[in-house]
Amino acid sequence: MEVARIDKWLWAARIFKTRSIAANACKNGRVMLGGVTVKPSRTVKVGDVVSVKKPPVTYSFKILKTIEQRVGAKLLPEIYENVTDAKQYELLEMSRISGFVDRARGTGRPTKKERRALDAFAEPAMFGFDDLDDEFDFDE
Repeated sequence: MEVARIDKWLWAARIFKTRSIAANACKNGRVMLGGVTVKPSRTVKVGDVVSVKKPPVTYSFKILKTIEQRVGAKLLPEIYENVTDAKQYELLEMSRISGFVDRARGTGRPTKKERRALDAFAEPAMFGFDDLDDEFDFDE
């Protein structure tokens, strides 16, 4: 097989859990081939570089083999090569460290513990604003 549909390839290469999730990612512009967003029916061939946006990271994969049937995880090094930039992984690590600063939509209000942690994280002294209060007179 020389070509494969991109949604099937993304599913078969275990980049997405289901084919419908892969197709939705293509429809929503999260999958790019050569810098251009693609439809789920777009065919890919060996040597193409596929970029997948999974916020906050954009992963890049070089296709080594085109498949449309899901394979075991041990065979993945034969299917694609991960060519994701190291800066993307640094961004992922920074988002893990910051934790809940960028709260997911629908998770509700922060708990008391989370609020205190947010306040400690965004403390004004961290930004150098604490010394302005002593020198500036708001009445003038």
